[in-house]
Amino acid sequence: MKAVISQIFSIKELRQRLLITLLLFAIFRLMASIPVPGADLEAIKQLFNSNQYLGLLNLVSGGVMSNFSIVTLGLGPYITASIIIQVLTVVFPKLEELSKEGDYGREKINQYTRLLTVPLSVLQAFVMYFLFSSQGLINALTPIELVLMVVTLVTGTAFLVWLGDQMSEFGVGNGTSMLIFGGIVSSFPRTIGQTLTSADTQSIATIAVVGVAAVLVVYLIVKVNEGVRRIPISYARRLRGTHFYGGKETYLPLKVNMAGVIPVIFALSMVSLPTLGAQLLQKSANPQLASISRDILRFLQPQHPTYMVIYFLLVFGFTFFYTAVQFNPEKMAEDLKKNGGFITGIRPGRATADYLSTLLSRITVIGGLFLGGIAVLPSITQSLTGITTLALGGTGLLIVVNVVMETLKQVEAITTTRDYEGFL
Repeated sequence: MKAVISQIFSIKELRQRLLITLLLFAIFRLMASIPVPGADLEAIKQLFNSNQYLGLLNLVSGGVMSNFSIVTLGLGPYITASIIIQVLTVVFPKLEELSKEGDYGREKINQYTRLLTVPLSVLQAFVMYFLFSSQGLINALTPIELVLMVVTLVTGTAFLVWLGDQMSEFGVGNGTSMLIFGGIVSSFPRTIGQTLTSADTQSIATIAVVGVAAVLVVYLIVKVNEGVRRIPISYARRLRGTHFYGGKETYLPLKVNMAGVIPVIFALSMVSLPTLGAQLLQKSANPQLASISRDILRFLQPQHPTYMVIYFLLVFGFTFFYTAVQFNPEKMAEDLKKNGGFITGIRPGRATADYLSTLLSRITVIGGLFLGGIAVLPSITQSLTGITTLALGGTGLLIVVNVVMETLKQVEAITTTRDYEGFL
């Protein structure tokens, strides 16, 4: 990795990509600092700082929600739309066939994802307005002003999607992931400063322990993300004309964390629905409805055991679900059989599919337990120490480490391709 980093500044193409990435980051942060008129920004910031759940939503969105900026919705609607389209691709055969049609199919899938992002953005914009207005954090708007605000927020999300596409094409790394990464990293100095400023003599040791634990979490994330189970694959020798083909041995890598950070984000979106609904209804004129809303908010506080259990189970379940979407054992077994490949000691066809399915389930259990533990780590840390570590907690570190590793792999691929071109 050190060699890859050193080559970034020695290769003209990588230098240009890096400069473009930094420029797009600057544009993103500039847009995140332009607030929507009519809101009490200080009260909104205090709300996000005092509520760990809202703080986690702000973290995943790239740190733009607490400013109530024109890009407040962030990339959340786009990520949700991407997940929904991926699920529908498995459910509907026509979408699955379309996804296999090369560049044209991928372009159509991306187009459907962008189209679905618009209604999701509109829905989220209305929910955010009613949430803030119910808390007295935003002035009452006329219908025209409300429409203008919704259009502004939806346009901000569309702009971030476009910005991410430009970063993916002309910059370094995956644009969507890099924007979220930039928002999280930009909050690190503020988080560290607030923690140290509020610390007293007795809590210095606790902060040091949390810091060491964060380093260990980074190490575990790297090891789990790099962890693979290599399944040996052999190919039978076949005679074509006067030449033999095949007879080689390779391996099929099954990653421990095949789902990445998607289950955490998806579980957070699911657990947010009852919480947001309860926050909207807690001041209802109906006493029974208001009481139920307050009970939901109390049980779904991030420090409450009920919230931790529900969040952990959702992450664990979505890890299995998303892994099943990403990897189909039956299709893999069929492809191996068509190409003359087989797993040593396992019959081709159905027996291979059953073997891969069983092995994948065992590996996914480890990945699901790991992601679930990472997701609830900030809540456990705050319950034990009283220190809020969202940016430096499990989810934030998981996203940051994932993005850094994927970006370094892309840089390494570019340098390797350049070396081959020079050799040829």
